Amino acid sequence: MSDNRDAPDWVIPLMRLGYSARGVTYLIIGALAFLAAWTGGQAEGTSDALSTLKQHPLGLVALWVIAIGMFAYAIWRFICAWYDLEQRGTDAKAIIARIGQTVTGLIHLGIGVSVGRMAMGSGGSGGNGESGAQSVTSWLMTLPYGTYIVMAVGVITIGAGVYYGYKGIAEKYKNHLMRTEWSEKLDPLVKAGLVAHGIIIVMIGVFLIYAGINTDPGQAGGIGKAFQTVRSQPYGMFLLGALGLGTIAFAVYCFVEAVYRVVPQLAGPDMQTLASEAKGKARRAAASV
Repeated sequence: MSDNRDAPDWVIPLMRLGYSARGVTYLIIGALAFLAAWTGGQAEGTSDALSTLKQHPLGLVALWVIAIGMFAYAIWRFICAWYDLEQRGTDAKAIIARIGQTVTGLIHLGIGVSVGRMAMGSGGSGGNGESGAQSVTSWLMTLPYGTYIVMAVGVITIGAGVYYGYKGIAEKYKNHLMRTEWSEKLDPLVKAGLVAHGIIIVMIGVFLIYAGINTDPGQAGGIGKAFQTVRSQPYGMFLLGALGLGTIAFAVYCFVEAVYRVVPQLAGPDMQTLASEAKGKARRAAASV
């Protein structure tokens, strides 16, 4: 990883395209989950949701746009880590964060490849779209100490989910969002979306731990399995509907990032963020006491 370099000018539109593609994907997933709760149908994961999209007019075009957007998001995360665009520094905490950005890029690169294959007619969904998660888990279990690796990945995934929730509750996302009328109005949805997404990620991590403990890749799963698990609980339809709305809120968060995200290394000194506005209000309130 490298510091003190000038990032390429095209990184900003690349970032905005990537966040927009994420937003479209989660909007579809969340809307289908909410409709499933409303109609009593089956909630779908990422693969099944995108397969459903393919069946609609212009669905193939939409899949290619999403695939390209996922590639763009992956490249953005790689560049963000390499150039330290968020100015995290080089201490241990910063290095871990930048490694996390790289891993996120690799995950979305994989999603982009999967969506591209789906658009070309190869690949697809199966079993609530969980074949991908279960296939990766099965492969990990063939490695030396594979079950422990799966459980470790589960713990890391739970940590990522907890961080999403913390990021929303503690409003850490405000550090990188431009202050505008609309970013302020949409702030409650952004917070709710991050918390809801954190819950889903934690559930995926728990699935992985159970898969490792029982040496059973079939117990692993992704978003679709999280939805189905919630649905099987008492008042499951209401919980599924709430999680579907939360996923739609996370899509709103992605769209807000696409439009209003500030890249600290490339932003001017006078750029006002939601965080700086909140700090200014706190200072004014303290001064008036």
